[in-house]
Amino acid sequence: MADFTLYIGNKNYSSWSMRGWLMLKATGAPFEEVLIRLSQPNTRTEILRQSPSGRVPALRHGEITVWDTLAIGEYLAELFPQARLWPEDTAARATARAVSAEMHSGFAALRNYFPMNVRSSFPTRAITPDVQPDIDRITAIWHDCRTRFGKEGPFLFGHFTIADAMYAPVVSRFRTYKIEVDAEVEAYCDAIWASSEVQEWAAAARNEPWVIEDSEF
Repeated sequence: MADFTLYIGNKNYSSWSMRGWLMLKATGAPFEEVLIRLSQPNTRTEILRQSPSGRVPALRHGEITVWDTLAIGEYLAELFPQARLWPEDTAARATARAVSAEMHSGFAALRNYFPMNVRSSFPTRAITPDVQPDIDRITAIWHDCRTRFGKEGPFLFGHFTIADAMYAPVVSRFRTYKIEVDAEVEAYCDAIWASSEVQEWAAAARNEPWVIEDSEF
């Protein structure tokens, strides 16, 4: 039996679950995955059995429960330093934490107007004036991180970190809604999407039979 259990929502729709799942996968540790279907009459009750916030993801490790995505990342970074979930360089690590926290607390317009839907394509959903600044800020973050810290690999800080896990669902959104980006951003998006862990998540999302109508257009 795995030491870790990760409680998640639908893989097609749950962006926060994807973030926590990618962080845990990056450690290489075996874990049990428990999916709680979203938008069901008993969803909140079932999630509250595992997560005191009533939200997913939630990580169970023995008697310890961690129920916030960034907290999950920090916990795993402490347990698995060899996974390099944060960059080793002080400046890079501070920046990675800052951009991860910015994703954690911001970009509500983008997240609400362009909900994650891995298996679908909605190229005609127009970008609204309140969403465009979010797109501009995110792509500026990616440019800055890649320019300053990404020389040794294809990700924001060279190797895959918590910051990449935090922005992977945005990459999915950019694909779903066909957001036009420049060549450097497209290369980063391609690197994220091509990773074996993201491909594993996306394949499972495409195979889910459940539909949440509010995320279909």
